[in-house]
Amino acid sequence: MEKSKNMGLARARANSISKAATVFLSPALILITIFIVYPVIDTFVISGFKWNGISSAKIFVGLENWNTLIHDEMFWKSFSHNLTVMVFSILLQIPIGVLLATFLDAGGRKYNIFKIVWFLPYLMSSVAVAFLFVYALATNGGLISSIATFILDKKTNIDLLGVSPNALFTIIVVIAWQFTPFYMVYFIAGYANIDPHIYEAAVIDGTTRAQYLFHIALPMLGPIIKTACTMSLIGSLKYFDMIWNMTQGGPAGGTELMATYMYKLSFQQFNMGYGSTVAAGMFILITTIALLFNKVFKVKEDY
Repeated sequence: MEKSKNMGLARARANSISKAATVFLSPALILITIFIVYPVIDTFVISGFKWNGISSAKIFVGLENWNTLIHDEMFWKSFSHNLTVMVFSILLQIPIGVLLATFLDAGGRKYNIFKIVWFLPYLMSSVAVAFLFVYALATNGGLISSIATFILDKKTNIDLLGVSPNALFTIIVVIAWQFTPFYMVYFIAGYANIDPHIYEAAVIDGTTRAQYLFHIALPMLGPIIKTACTMSLIGSLKYFDMIWNMTQGGPAGGTELMATYMYKLSFQQFNMGYGSTVAAGMFILITTIALLFNKVFKVKEDY
């Protein structure tokens, strides 16, 4: 009798928790469905039509847009640029973020001023950063050209945004300048979650600061580093605003990314059907690469 009563109470408690979870999760699930799930599905649907995005007339073309996408050299060129941005973003942002976080963690509160100063670039709008560097990197009168003129003592113009592949790598550096502070703070939070008694025990055992860092702290940050790499990877494959405001994909497609190519097709050439196909292709490629990355990049999560 007592056992049956306990089972009844447990079942009632489980039902109560399920109802509460449903009530609290429903608003979020509705918003996710409206603003994420539905647009993704609709993008795939529109990819099957020839449509200018304005008129009510849609011409069903089946897989014709997808066949065009597979043989579209500009799309695959844009994808290769995205991969370049992805690789260098991870190689720049993650290691530098770890170094800055390690420096600030070792310094404690007396280095708090550096946290504020170094985090400022991330607080700026990407559009503002783009315009800032467009003027700073101007061929005639820009910061780099002015410094070169001063050093060489003769008029020198350095074109970093008007020549390929200089333009793409210049933008990669600008992206790293803005987004590295985010990963710095992310890794600082990771360091804060490491029990300080671990460091104290390591010091008692004769471990140096460098040994503690490379053999204890960084391995314990492995899951956080993996997540940071995943975020950098996904973000690099869908960059738009900074690239668009700095070069609009130029010169001659030298900085064209999948997002800028999709924007041109959809909102400049009014080829919404094929633009949606490019967007759907982006979704497939980004999802596939992210899944493969998480499958290949394995770290130990239990210590």
